[in-house]
Amino acid sequence: MAFVPWTDEMLLGIAKLDEQHRWLVNCINELHDELARPAPDRGIVGDILDGLLGYAMNHFLAEEELFQRYGYPQRDAHHAAHNRFTARLFMLLEAHQAGGDVGADTLALLKDWITQHVLVEDKAFAPFLKARGAE
Repeated sequence: MAFVPWTDEMLLGIAKLDEQHRWLVNCINELHDELARPAPDRGIVGDILDGLLGYAMNHFLAEEELFQRYGYPQRDAHHAAHNRFTARLFMLLEAHQAGGDVGADTLALLKDWITQHVLVEDKAFAPFLKARGAE
């Protein structure tokens, strides 16, 4: 069973964002699987963290472009949440590159992001954007 199983509850009904969220879930599961190995490969862990940081930056830009295009009134607060998460990912990557270990705290952060940000905050903006034409 996956660490974070993909469910239809995670769907926003906006294809580009749903695809990106699915990629995030898969990436979190890859990190979990690597960390569950008896001797996790630091290179693979670093690559996954680097991919997550790149994901965050590109995905958040995609969301924020939709906020701008459709005039989402809570975009500043959502943008601030994106910035906080990106900063945490950057610090995790830096700590890993400096020789630190990635473990349960990182997985908890990522799982919390899915369960709180995507399933609560992103779900809150989806109806607004869809009502204005986002697909």
